[in-house]
Amino acid sequence: MSLHQAPEPGSDPDSPVHVVFVGAGAVGCFYASRLHHPSHNIYTSLIARSNYKALEANGVKLQTHTFGDYTFVPDAVFPSVAAAAVAQPRSSSSTGLDTASSSLSPPSPLLGARDWDFVVVTTKALPDRSDDSELIAPLVGPQTCVVLIQNGVGVEAPYRARFPRTPIISVVTVVSAEQTSPGIFRQNRWTRIHLGPYSNSASFSSSPSVAGGDGGDNTTAGLTPAGSPHPTASGAAAEAAAGDEDEHLQKRGMACAQRLGDWWTRLGGIRDVELSDEIGLQTVRWHKLCINAAFNPSAVLSGGRGNADMARDPELRAHLAGVMGEIWAAAPRILGRHFPADLAGPDKILKSTERNVGSKPSMLLDWEAGRPLELEVILGNPVRIARGKGVDLLRMQTLYALLRSAQRVREERPREKKL
Repeated sequence: MSLHQAPEPGSDPDSPVHVVFVGAGAVGCFYASRLHHPSHNIYTSLIARSNYKALEANGVKLQTHTFGDYTFVPDAVFPSVAAAAVAQPRSSSSTGLDTASSSLSPPSPLLGARDWDFVVVTTKALPDRSDDSELIAPLVGPQTCVVLIQNGVGVEAPYRARFPRTPIISVVTVVSAEQTSPGIFRQNRWTRIHLGPYSNSASFSSSPSVAGGDGGDNTTAGLTPAGSPHPTASGAAAEAAAGDEDEHLQKRGMACAQRLGDWWTRLGGIRDVELSDEIGLQTVRWHKLCINAAFNPSAVLSGGRGNADMARDPELRAHLAGVMGEIWAAAPRILGRHFPADLAGPDKILKSTERNVGSKPSMLLDWEAGRPLELEVILGNPVRIARGKGVDLLRMQTLYALLRSAQRVREERPREKKL
């Protein structure tokens, strides 16, 4: 399968399908709202934290450029994973708005513990702070498919390690959305969503000898899939078994991706849903990394400058072009596949960014708010994955080392003041 293949039209499920989104931020709520179709046997719920009370009381209020204004009332809103793992959705309610038909939805059938068909993770990926694969474990049953809508590369590996026989769908989105106040969201531009299966293509060794580290950085621990052969194992039989398992996971993952893609397209009205094979999806991830790995850390290290401001500064522009060019040259060596010709290259990305006046990348917003940064999946993981393939990403390694140190120093200062 090539990139940019639209899902084939399908049919409605014969029995109820239950979907739960872990993370009720702007991206999660927008795509969840386009996947809730009770009249077609598809029931979507949310697990929320800070905005739980607002969503439980009023539903999800959306102001969208693409679909107008509407309110999405999920099948259920849960305050925690534990609650979603054991509680019944709001089956006695009939107030869920089916966004496909704009009619009141029928109540969902009863749902038992660990009966979720799709668990969709839309939280920030912070593997150096928490293991989200462990967080969602109570939700994952024998028939569950895990869907990862997260930035960066290598995000799938902890989930594969914990769920070696569970189909995983890796997702890359291109959407501009924000939460303007608790429970109220605005979609500004774009709806594009890429889906593809994942077996173990983003895995890499945690051995310092492979990663090129000094033994002090163990952030790669646990990122090698449990289903992978042990480094000391040998023999054609082990390799063949691993290959068969990967192929089986890819087929199951693609079947699940096809279903989701059909529902988002045919029922949810999203016109730019695209399916890829496993390497094709990873290629999309590395292409998005050209933007995230260049602009996000540079915005912080440059003192808080926005995307357009950096793109118009001659020295910063040369730096950004260098980071993107490094990724552009390295990704085909890492993945064994070139970027498709229709994906924008570094020069086109920079020219487009010049017009994005006032935009601040998410990492800068997190830095200004004192929140942890997505350092590992945007910088650390790519550097280590590349090293495992014999490729050095020197510019990215420099950004990673500097920004990781800056974050560590800032977090240690409050503790020093208390001593």
